[in-house]
Amino acid sequence: MKKLILIIGAPGSGKTTDAQCIAQRNHKRITHYSTGDMLRAEAASGSEQGQIINAYISQGNIVPIDIAIKTIVQAISKAPTPAIILDGYPRSVEQMEALEHYLQSSHEVALVSVIEVHVSDTVARERVVGRARGADDHHDVFERRMTIYTKPLAAIEAYYRSKNLLHIIDAERSIDAIVDEMEAYIISKL
Repeated sequence: MKKLILIIGAPGSGKTTDAQCIAQRNHKRITHYSTGDMLRAEAASGSEQGQIINAYISQGNIVPIDIAIKTIVQAISKAPTPAIILDGYPRSVEQMEALEHYLQSSHEVALVSVIEVHVSDTVARERVVGRARGADDHHDVFERRMTIYTKPLAAIEAYYRSKNLLHIIDAERSIDAIVDEMEAYIISKL
């Protein structure tokens, strides 16, 4: 059975970078997928589904659940390792419920932890607007993305806390300190 670790965090929290570092250090045991990267890659492909995804991403909105779940399930099933880190999911209660439904019907994947990479709004804003990678990094889109992230956060935290799966990490430290703590925690769950 594959073990799934979800990493959630505000835009600019560093969740993707952290997860990439951990997967690189443990490449024989852990595969990392970024929901955002998977969806952006599909959007860039120019496919019909990619055009739909791009319409949502370019406005800072959440991609429809059926498209996100299809992308995630395909990635998990193809993962070459016994553990998968998925960052950037869930971003809504509906996404959380859809993933939970999938996990309940699957005997191949077990959710072992949800890690919240926590940063203040101010730090997140400085990181995202400062990096300016693309259209999703402008102030108005950032504000929309933060609202989308924070609005369901309490419900998502409460749900995973009730299942004893939530672990919060302070991401306003050096990347080495964050990655070392997160890696040790993840390894303890495998």
